[in-house]
Amino acid sequence: MRARLLQLIWFSWVFCITINAQDNPEALSQWQQEGGDNDGQKQAAFTVREALRILQPLQPVRSRFTSFDKGSGIVGHMLYYAKECFVLLFMRGPPKDDYLNPQPQEAKLSKPLSQAVKLLESAAKEQEPDAVFLLAEMNFYGNYTHPRNYSEAFQRYHELASLNGNSTAQHMIGFMYATGLGKSVERNQAKALMYHTFAAIGGSTRAQMTTAYRHHTGVGTPRNCKEAAYWYKQVADKAIAYSRSGPPGGMLLQKDSYKIADELGGVYGEGASVVSSGVHANRAGPNSDAHADFDDVLEYLDLMSRKGDLKATFSLGRLHYEGSRTMKRSLKTARAYFMIVARKYWQKDGSIRDEDQGVAKIASKAAGYIGRMFLRGEGTEQSFEKALTWFKRGIANGDALCQYEMGLMHLHGLGVRQDAVVAADYFKEAANQDFPSAQSYMGTLFLDQGDINTAIRFFDLAARHQHIEALYHLAEINNNGVGRERSCEMATAYYKMVVEKVESIHSSFDEANRAHIEGDMETALVTYMMAAEQGYESAQANVAYLLDEYKSILSLDSLIPWKKRRSSLLRNAVLALIYWTRSAKQLNIDSMVKMGDYYLGGYGIEADMEKAATCYQRAAETHQSAQALWNLGWIHENGIGVEQDFHLAKRFYDQALETNQESYLPVKLSLTKLRMRSFWNTITNGKVNSIQSEPEPKKDWSFSEWISNFLEEPHPYYHGADDDYDDPLPEGMPGGDEDYYDDIDESILESLIIVGLAAALAFLVYYRQQRQTTNRRETERQQEQGGQAENGIPPEERLPGQQADGGFFPRPDDPNFGQWVAGGVGH
Repeated sequence: MRARLLQLIWFSWVFCITINAQDNPEALSQWQQEGGDNDGQKQAAFTVREALRILQPLQPVRSRFTSFDKGSGIVGHMLYYAKECFVLLFMRGPPKDDYLNPQPQEAKLSKPLSQAVKLLESAAKEQEPDAVFLLAEMNFYGNYTHPRNYSEAFQRYHELASLNGNSTAQHMIGFMYATGLGKSVERNQAKALMYHTFAAIGGSTRAQMTTAYRHHTGVGTPRNCKEAAYWYKQVADKAIAYSRSGPPGGMLLQKDSYKIADELGGVYGEGASVVSSGVHANRAGPNSDAHADFDDVLEYLDLMSRKGDLKATFSLGRLHYEGSRTMKRSLKTARAYFMIVARKYWQKDGSIRDEDQGVAKIASKAAGYIGRMFLRGEGTEQSFEKALTWFKRGIANGDALCQYEMGLMHLHGLGVRQDAVVAADYFKEAANQDFPSAQSYMGTLFLDQGDINTAIRFFDLAARHQHIEALYHLAEINNNGVGRERSCEMATAYYKMVVEKVESIHSSFDEANRAHIEGDMETALVTYMMAAEQGYESAQANVAYLLDEYKSILSLDSLIPWKKRRSSLLRNAVLALIYWTRSAKQLNIDSMVKMGDYYLGGYGIEADMEKAATCYQRAAETHQSAQALWNLGWIHENGIGVEQDFHLAKRFYDQALETNQESYLPVKLSLTKLRMRSFWNTITNGKVNSIQSEPEPKKDWSFSEWISNFLEEPHPYYHGADDDYDDPLPEGMPGGDEDYYDDIDESILESLIIVGLAAALAFLVYYRQQRQTTNRRETERQQEQGGQAENGIPPEERLPGQQADGGFFPRPDDPNFGQWVAGGVGH
């Protein structure tokens, strides 16, 4: 075992020296001089040194035009499009043979390159590992202007792996078996896993990550959570060690991975893709910066900073301190911006210049970053004393960063007395302000004391912010079953998140991004593909997008003579479908829709309408993809992969419009055609389910809405409502929803006004009825009196006690009427 370990160490040493040979050939020369045991080895080593000397000046020349980005403003856009026109008119040559002939012709090498290759080949015949490795790398990556030849690269890697079990060579063989890159070898996922496993055992970080992903998702082998967790843990241990290294507080992890399509509005373009439509759409006004370029944002912040806006000045400092994929870190510039903010609140002696609380808050944040730079020695000489001074200033105003950094200094004894209790107090104050690093340290302290439940609670809080320490501890807790039942799936998921946060130890996204910007699509594809094999969803989406040739049904690229044709390496629909599928399995909705497109059109695979419908259905279930919903409507309208149903098709079209209002035109056109087909199907008694009228949904009214509708519409009880008694009751009574009291609070004034108007209306109706009744009685009385005068019985003709109207009883208005009534009671 020890001998095997020593052998692996020796091979790793050889590999490291070989990798550094391009930048430092003298180191390789020294090692070869010391390690040569016989004349043959010495001669081979001398040959490799001579070849490296010749290759060193041969670096690929990158045209300035290929890396000329579109600038901001009118001038930047004019220069960019002028460059495009110049390249189009004067720098387009005839297509390469590789684009026209099925058999590529052998490229001619320059004289120095040819001489170096001959030297390396002669050394490789002597089984010189360095020569074999250099030849393999030159043929694979195209180093030193050497043309790519993937078949030759595969043979050289295989030769090196057989020679000394080199783990890098084994990993590359596995990669080429997995992808069949450049038709160098037939794809074989089982062999790919075998070579990746050998390389992982040999210590290759990339191979360990690739092996873990294959066991995690079941690529070339049944899913095996135990194996996936084991290999992910190997990489996670390296990742967390790298994160903890460096200055106090650990390394600053920068993310270089991104999705190419997202920069262009998504796979289906702006407004049609999930990333740029629906809830993810930029709904900003014309004066907003939602659509602004990063350079425009910097320019705006600089303008506001010059006008005295402290928030803009602080934001500029943070941007320069943290850096990004499109902007390198500038610690000197960041410190200058932070000092501008701090001087607005503190004088040189530390006394307060401005009592304004808004200024105090921003200045305290700037003090935290200034102290952090002194603590870590970033852009300035490391000074614990100055860091302590700035942290105390920020803590006086309750700044969370200052509290965390002060806790860090007390925890490790950096310029102060080491005291874990004092450190815990500072961490607690910062954690209460939802500062993730402090929450993670609080979890660590409780974990050391054995309080697992409290530790997990703090780790969960920090994990919401994707804090790497918290994610790693949660992975360890779930993997070992500490304080809870062991969960292999949870442990694997957390380990995967940890390793993907530290890109620099196993991936080359920076190189891939740079190659893509410079127009070197082949290098970008290969480099993204390596990251995709390691399980990066963004890289899988990038590879599929670069390989996708079906972005438009009515593509005119083949009809445009000056349109640059795609390399044969970029024309592989089978690989595109593979990576669309892997990306979709990691919850990329647009990739899921693309899978359906490939199955529907038979791109890279035999057409399968049922699988296409399944992909669209899975994507539509998220209610985020209008494209998926529209596709479902289309396949139901035409009965492709599902039963033809016009009514169901209409529902999906309507849902597409509800999901994304930008789909108005295509949805309305589709609905118009659908209604015509449904009408014809109805009048001809077709077998397809036609469009039916949808019942109006019953809405649960709030109290104010109920009053308003009651006053505006006749009550159903007086208009044949008896027929509705057998209908099911609505789910909620009017005014009895969960948000009833919220509605009252929001519209209380409106409700009171409506109730007041209703009461006034009721009073007016009552008053009007009373007036009408009084008037009617007065009219009747007058009519009766007039009638009696005209039609009454003459006095001389009346009988004794007879009235003028012929009656014998007193009238109600007669004073004797009461006595007459009283006298009749009891008789």
